[in-house]
Amino acid sequence: MKINDVPIDDTFAEAFPMNMNRTLITAYDAEWARTTALEATGFGTSVIMAPAEAGIEYTLDAQSTPDCRPGVRVIFGTMSKKQLEPQLLSRIGQCVLASPTACAYDATPDKKESYAVGKKLSLFGDGYQVKKGPIDGRILWLVPRMSGTFVVQENFGRTKGVAGGNIIYFCKDIESGMTSGRAAVKAIEGVEGAYTPFPGGLVGSGSKPSSIYKSMIASTNERYCPTIRAMVPDSLVPAESEFVMEIVINGLSEENVAHAMRVAIEEVCKHPGVLQVTAGNFEGKLGKYSISLHELFTDQ
Repeated sequence: MKINDVPIDDTFAEAFPMNMNRTLITAYDAEWARTTALEATGFGTSVIMAPAEAGIEYTLDAQSTPDCRPGVRVIFGTMSKKQLEPQLLSRIGQCVLASPTACAYDATPDKKESYAVGKKLSLFGDGYQVKKGPIDGRILWLVPRMSGTFVVQENFGRTKGVAGGNIIYFCKDIESGMTSGRAAVKAIEGVEGAYTPFPGGLVGSGSKPSSIYKSMIASTNERYCPTIRAMVPDSLVPAESEFVMEIVINGLSEENVAHAMRVAIEEVCKHPGVLQVTAGNFEGKLGKYSISLHELFTDQ
């Protein structure tokens, strides 16, 4: 199978369940809402060592938010249910409450449970906080701060999502890899319910869940490293490739992740220098979801 003459391997991406929250961050303009969202999702790469897998999901205009201001939806994901509430408290409390004009609302679908994140954060008001609502079904807390009022929803939800969807592709050089990768991440932001953790949505250090060192739970996936291709007997890197890119995709459902994977493949295959597309899996040992690359395009 090929797309724009780029071969697509007959393989699958292996994904696994994760606990997720979707939060809407609004601010006085779109640029500042995104700046706040980027701060709130910082250090949100892989749960191998990061406390959460977090990223920007979708941008909303002022007509689509509770306070009629531009907004950015973000998703936070943790392996354990117990880890999610502390992540919400720290990230919303330190990155949204502290951001001038920014406010936070829950946007989680199909909630399994809720946490009183807004109520706990309202204590920052030191007795001057005010409870309002319900307003359009939301209980809100108004917290005074130097830049005006911080509005935060009382409860933030938890749902089950899917993490670890991915594509890996071989590129001629750095320029072709970075240009196509950035374009793919931008395209994924148009898919509701999906997001890309890692810096700028791109992964430069694909890993495997094993190591020769007992202290490491993961290590470099040597079969995808161009610089040691000659030293690795089962290297997968084509001779003409000097740069390999991975894009990891999480989402609120398997369907969201699959849709975003398709969009990413279609985008990278538009760019010169992209040689071949595959996906990472560990023969079903890592997660229960198998997303076939070829099946993404069964309607073509």
